[in-house]
Parts: sequence; C-alpha cells; structure tokens
Amino acid sequence: MFGCDCFHWNRSSEYHELSQLPEPFSLPAHLPQWPQGEGFATGKINLGELEVAKITKFESVWSCNPSRRNSKGVTFYKPVAIPDGFFCLGHYCQSNDRPLWGFVLVAREVKQSSDSPALKRPHNFSLVWSSECGFIWLPNAPTGYRAMGLLVTDTPVEPSVDDIRCVRCDLTENCEACDMILDDDFTVWKTRPCRRGMYARGVCVGTFFSCTYGILEEDVVTTACLKNRDPTLNAMPNLEQIHALIKQYGPTVYFHPDEIYMPSSVQWFFDNGARLCENGKCDGERIDSNGSLLPKGGLNDGEYWIDLPKDDDKRDYVKRGNLESAELYVHVKPAFGGAFTDIAMWVFCPFNGPATLKVGLANFSLTRVGEHVGDWEHFTLRVSNFTGELWSIYFSEHSGGKWVDASNLEYINENKAIVYSSKCGHASYAHSGTYLLGPSKLGIGVRNDVAKSKYFVDSSSKYKIVAAEYLGDTVEEPCWLQFMREWGPKLTYDACSELEKIMNHLPIFVRFSMENLLDLFPTELYGEEGPTGPKEKDNWFGDERW
Repeated sequence: MFGCDCFHWNRSSEYHELSQLPEPFSLPAHLPQWPQGEGFATGKINLGELEVAKITKFESVWSCNPSRRNSKGVTFYKPVAIPDGFFCLGHYCQSNDRPLWGFVLVAREVKQSSDSPALKRPHNFSLVWSSECGFIWLPNAPTGYRAMGLLVTDTPVEPSVDDIRCVRCDLTENCEACDMILDDDFTVWKTRPCRRGMYARGVCVGTFFSCTYGILEEDVVTTACLKNRDPTLNAMPNLEQIHALIKQYGPTVYFHPDEIYMPSSVQWFFDNGARLCENGKCDGERIDSNGSLLPKGGLNDGEYWIDLPKDDDKRDYVKRGNLESAELYVHVKPAFGGAFTDIAMWVFCPFNGPATLKVGLANFSLTRVGEHVGDWEHFTLRVSNFTGELWSIYFSEHSGGKWVDASNLEYINENKAIVYSSKCGHASYAHSGTYLLGPSKLGIGVRNDVAKSKYFVDSSSKYKIVAAEYLGDTVEEPCWLQFMREWGPKLTYDACSELEKIMNHLPIFVRFSMENLLDLFPTELYGEEGPTGPKEKDNWFGDERW
C-alpha cells in the first residue's frame, strides 16, 4: 500500500467528499452558429484511417489526496456518452483545485481491414499502481500497436480488453510527459506530442501517464499520441470562420493606467518617420507606409535595422505610440495536427520603457535598463476544431510565458477574455496585479504591473490577418512581415552603473555582489536591442512551448 488517501465512487458507495469534486466548466456564453465550411466544428475529425471525436463528459472513478502535501488532490475519470462505433483510448485525470475542463479522444476506423486494422484490443493489462480503492492499468498492446492511455478502476479486477483499443503504430507518434498533475508515491502527468508546431502532425489524445519511478518533464513515455495522416487538415477553419472566431473570442487588451509607451499600428509607425538604417551609413531612409522598401527574407545579420526618427521631438512623439491606430496582427496556424487552431495575436509598440526593480518593499526606477526601440508582444488563442470552443490562451511574458485554461480566464464580454499588458514592458498576463521577473522567492525582481484602465484595444474588431499558411494564397502577407532583421538599433551600455546607485539601499540580507545581482535577471535587460519581427520568433512555426 502507498501513502495516498483515496476515495472511490461506485453505485454501492457514496463518495463522502463529493463536494470537493470540481464542477464542469463552460464558456460564459453559448457558441454561435459558425459559418459553413468543410470539417471545422463538426464534432469529429478525419485523421486518414481513423475518425476521432472529442469527449468532455466524464464519470469519476476515484480520487486521491496526496499524503505528503496540503493539496486538494486529483480525480480520475472515464469518458461517457461515447458515440456508437467509437472506442475509448484511455481515461482522464485532473487536479481538484480547478473546474473540470478537459477532454479525451475516442476513435473509430474509417476503413476496416481484416489484415491490419487500425484499432485492436489489448492482450491484457499490467497494473501500474494500486491502493485500497484505486487501480491504474496499462494496456498491453499487440505487436505493431501502441496504447494511447491508461485505464482506472476502483476494484482490483483487471479491466476487460473490450474497454479500450490500441492503435496501429504507423498511425501514432511519440508523446512526452508535461505538466505534472500529482506528485506523491506515484506521479501523474499530462502528455503531449513530442513534435509540435505548424507542420507537426501529432494529435494530443487528452489522456494521462502515470508511473512509480522518477520522470522528468519532456521525457518520452510509454503511451503514444495519434498522428494525422490526412494532408488536407480538413478540420481547420476557412477565412470566414476565422473572422467569426476572432469576433467571438478576441480579447480586450488593457494597458496600465500609468502607461507612457502605447502601441500603434505598423503603418502609423512608418508614416511618422521610422527609418531603415544600414550598417556603415550615417543616415537612415524613411520607410514607406507599407514597408515595401524593406529588405525581405535573409538572416538577421546586423546589416539593416529599423530606428526612430532622428529629430528629438519627433522621436519622443513616436515613442509614445498611438493607441487610436493600434491593431492586432493575426497569424493563424494548425496545432496538434490540426485538431486545434492557434490564433496568435501580435501587438506592436514603437518603444519599450525602462524597468522598475523591486527589492522587498522598496522600488527603484531604472533609467535605461530594459529600454529598446520596437517591441513585439503576443498572446495566442487555442481553439478546438471539434467544436470551435476557446480552449486556452497563451500569455507571452518577455522570454517566457504560459498557457491558461479557458476556465481560469477573466472575461469582460460574453466569451471575450481580458489580456493585461504590463507597464512599460508590455508582457501579457491573465489577471491584474504585480508580477516579478527574477528570483521572486527572495522578494527581488523586475516589476510587471498590470491593471485595467481607460487605455485598451478590442482585438475582436481592431485586427488584421497577416498570415495563414495553410490557406495557401488566400491571405496576402504584408511587406513588413518579410523583414527578418531587428526593429530597433543595438546599443550596449554598462548596467552596473545604474545598479550601483541602488546597492547601498538594499537590505543587508540581499546585498549580493554586483556580479551576482546582474545574474538574477535576463541578459536582454542590460542593453538596448530592438526585437526581430514576428516571423523570426521560434513560435511562428513552432509551438508556444517548443
């Protein structure tokens, strides 16, 4: 036996902590009738030899409360209301400290083959873990087949081989552990395809992985994910459906009440004196409204960059941006093999302001640290292609970021969420407050302050679709998107001179050496260097957590 307090749920025994089970989550408003298309939001997706459906209705099997931690524990679920002809591929698990919001895929064969069917029953099961009332089973797949997930029971009786199906190997891809759900005498993890991004074809099944030995995030696990063998990606939305999705879900982006450096449109930036500079030449050349004169393609070789106007007054004016002209630049791409659509929304600001250092209760405004010309930030909506539901949003936070489930978003108008943009730095957050970049456990970090204000952009109406590669020539990419160099000059300076000014004000217990203090923060804070454009970012072709 292990040290996990478990509770089972069946017909003969009332689950005595039923009130702790998470309630199912649904979006604030009903979904609209989406415009007509091929396979988007039809409830099922064709992967070639398999058709899959997404199940979001579950029946709890048993719950587990960790013995070594103050935690609400986790609950294991089996999918219910599986359509006729479809088969379970595995069970679902999530923590009890958030609303029930998840899925598992079920599958059926599109073409049945007696020689080598796409789906087969397992031979039997191996017991992965057990307690007095909970049992986790791994299907033992036939040769040439792989298990997609685990089964959970509340009795020690081995499950029936009819309860689940394994999938032929050539219809699968490797998956890896991510986002630990439970860490006790055994561990439970979410899984995702190892290869992700615009051109990857791994389809997340929504099942979990569990083991009693140590495992690291991004370790390949014994279960697999599905593979989309249909080159048409038939479930991706067409252009009319994309506009409908943005109208339905486009967040309102709030800028801080004390924000000085507002966003603008790229065209406003160009029209107000932005210059194309070339290495070895003193004066830059004015950029036309569309950016048609910008060098296209190539590498970020330092030969060209974009800068503010030369005139000081004009520079200060452009730095402050122009909220009225601001619009979101949208890149639409497949995710998880076309089972989801990622709608990346890019915000452009002509200037990124200086940082504020928080040390305990004290705050120190830095004069130049963190400044740079040109600032590209983004957030990404992930939409289920089975139903058109908003599933989660990725919030980009400087060099990092995180996914937030739809159940944990803050909504302002029906299904439109709020995105908070941090003061001066423009990082994206799901909720208002102060976030520290750095060793926050020590009470030290660069402040990221976010709050509602009268300054906002409604991305559901102020946007422009700039790329959707899977639609072919339907979307014409703007000239400036092909500029692969930096949107600001590279200037280096001695950050020590600024930090020395505050060293004497630090409490004794945090008086590090200058070298150690510098090591606390990302290197991008110690010089002015304009960022590259959206198409140069890793997440343009890859996944947000690539």
